[in-house]
Amino acid sequence: MLTIFRSLRHRNYRLFFAGQSVSLIGTWMQSVAQSWLVYQLTGSTVLLGTVGFCGQIPVFLLGPLTGAVADRLDRRRIVITTQACSAALAAILSVLTFTGWVRTWHILVLASLLGLVNAFDIPARQSFVPELVPREDLSNAIALNSSMFNGARVIGPAVAGMMVAAVGEAWCFLGNAISFLAVIVGLLMIVAPKRELTPPTGSRLDQVLEGFRFIVRTRPIRFILTLLGVMSLVGMPYTVLMPVFAAQVLKGNARTLGSLMASTGVGALTGALLLARRKGFRGMARLIGTAAIGFGLSLVLFSASRNVYLSMLLLFPVGFSMISQMAASNTMIQAMVPDHLRGRVMSVYSMMFMGMAPFGSLIAGSAAKVIGAPNVVMAGGVVAMVAGAMFRWRLSSIRLETRQLIVAQQVMPGEPSPAAPRQG
Repeated sequence: MLTIFRSLRHRNYRLFFAGQSVSLIGTWMQSVAQSWLVYQLTGSTVLLGTVGFCGQIPVFLLGPLTGAVADRLDRRRIVITTQACSAALAAILSVLTFTGWVRTWHILVLASLLGLVNAFDIPARQSFVPELVPREDLSNAIALNSSMFNGARVIGPAVAGMMVAAVGEAWCFLGNAISFLAVIVGLLMIVAPKRELTPPTGSRLDQVLEGFRFIVRTRPIRFILTLLGVMSLVGMPYTVLMPVFAAQVLKGNARTLGSLMASTGVGALTGALLLARRKGFRGMARLIGTAAIGFGLSLVLFSASRNVYLSMLLLFPVGFSMISQMAASNTMIQAMVPDHLRGRVMSVYSMMFMGMAPFGSLIAGSAAKVIGAPNVVMAGGVVAMVAGAMFRWRLSSIRLETRQLIVAQQVMPGEPSPAAPRQG
């Protein structure tokens, strides 16, 4: 048990973890309540997809620029600013909903603004974690971040489902706004060693392209990010269609939606905690491919279910395999990237993880109107399985290069002067 939580020995990480834990519960409450509100206002799967698109497309469009910002400025200050902006947007949505003035276009605009904030927040927050723990605890800290995210994913949707049914969506939005106080206070209390900022060289475009060049010539990172992008494009949009499954396929209500999302969260939390027990990187690349296959298979089975309890049971492996792949990918990339490029590389990670999802959301919402939500989810699951199998098949060609990159960053023991990574 102590092995799982070893990163919490460090005061800075404890503060970060505690504040984020509270805030993320509020974030998941808002996510579920907002989806339900949109579906109740419009009854449209297309608009569900459009809201998801608006909330995530800024991460894709601005990722390279915001990653360069995270490498050049104080990451803690960036995250404090973005969290304050997120709180303000949640407060505005709560006021609009309390007063009954809320319209679909309000939600679209606020989702777009939140996406803009997240475009700056995600690469800064992801690259800030290595500043809070020593190298030997980095993989554990990343896995605990995933467990924190998914613990909130269990609690938040369940609470949101009960609150929406009892008092309405506005209280979920207000609760989210208040929850950001915890993470802001925690960040203000952190006393991290001052990071030595590298003076910018070349134009802003050259700084952005430097991160892309590193990814293109580094095959292990390129392979991991490609698989992540495919999974986000075809697999992750199932979350956008959850209100349709809850209301139409399973004949339920907001409480049903909360239960479905919470089931995914329980699986994801379990996967993250098991990953946190790992002390090294052996077998982690295989885990990424295997988890992608499991994610796709679970989605196919879920799409065929017409029973609430069976659907909840099947969403457990969906969440488990999803977070296993995402967290293992994050860990491997963070272990292989030099710190002066961390923000830019993690911004591309964000582009693949969140930035591809809006395209998938838009496609899934439109396709569901034509062929139905279950068929859309099934098709995504099949593609995810194929992509995971292809990744597993190519693993042997990058195994040595992966080890050399990790050794070069002094995360795992090895030769003091590893050979240069193979290019191409």
